[in-house]
Amino acid sequence: MIGALLKQVALREPSIPREIKSAFNESKEEGGEGLRLPDMVKLLVKVISSIGLVYLCVDAVDEVLRQHRPEFLRALRQIIRDAPNIRLFLTGRPYILGELDNHLTRVNVIHIVADQGDITRYLNQRMEDDTCQDPDLMPEDLKNDIMRTMLERASEM
Repeated sequence: MIGALLKQVALREPSIPREIKSAFNESKEEGGEGLRLPDMVKLLVKVISSIGLVYLCVDAVDEVLRQHRPEFLRALRQIIRDAPNIRLFLTGRPYILGELDNHLTRVNVIHIVADQGDITRYLNQRMEDDTCQDPDLMPEDLKNDIMRTMLERASEM
């Protein structure tokens, strides 16, 4: 993930910054497959520091594998600490909040709740599209069960 962020920041330049090329070449010469996480973090901080204000958005942090999440969040903490011109925006399910609090400081939380009407309209449209080809494909009681279950699950999040 950090490597992908480094790539995105690096590719905004007309050419890849010399430091990044050198670091990758040195890593390959030493027999490595690529840069290690600490090296990527340092390069990312260096490139970000040369830019004005940088907004970093990472969607679905809860989907980062649990065993990799602490290392990823520590890397983000270091980036925030070493690059004061960065603003971080993370999204994730509510259960991730404890981990964010453990690894990051000054976490502001905005709770977003799915609108029941939007969900209903979306599900009705999808079920209508599915049954257009064969109206007998889905009985009305099954549609109602799907709708009820999806609305209940959405309100639990």
